[in-house]
Amino acid sequence: MIKKINSFKLKNLNGFSLIEVMVVVVILGLIVLGLVTFFTGGARSWIAGQRQLEAQRNARQAIDRMVREIREGNSIASSSNTTSITINYPALFGKSAVTYSFSGNIINRNAIPLINNVKTLNFSYPEAPIDSSKVHILLEVDVDNDNNPDITLNTDVNLRNHGLGA
Repeated sequence: MIKKINSFKLKNLNGFSLIEVMVVVVILGLIVLGLVTFFTGGARSWIAGQRQLEAQRNARQAIDRMVREIREGNSIASSSNTTSITINYPALFGKSAVTYSFSGNIINRNAIPLINNVKTLNFSYPEAPIDSSKVHILLEVDVDNDNNPDITLNTDVNLRNHGLGA
């Protein structure tokens, strides 16, 4: 009886077989591959979300600046062009005219770039034949350059100082 117990203990000390080790390596490899795929996909999504957020923030700041400066104006010098606008201010403001223009994919403010990756900038005048004191702005931004706008901002602006002396 004593010999049987000792031989049983020696058999169990041999370790794992090659097949068992290979199965464990394959299973662990699949788990690691799944985790790497999951985390890289998450990292890509986070980076894309950050780009989208930054572009949305920049578009909002650009349109807020345009709205603020258009609202202060008393007249619009270029109401026939839909991709640029020049705003004149009352003389008592002591401020020179401001021009917003769209060329390529960049909006310029007095020939200085304001925002890029813009797909569309359109100024329209709903009451143009009678009164050009109201401006509609359409701004579309394409973040991922797939020719589909990812961010669309629309707003109407009334010139508060319309009709004040030049």
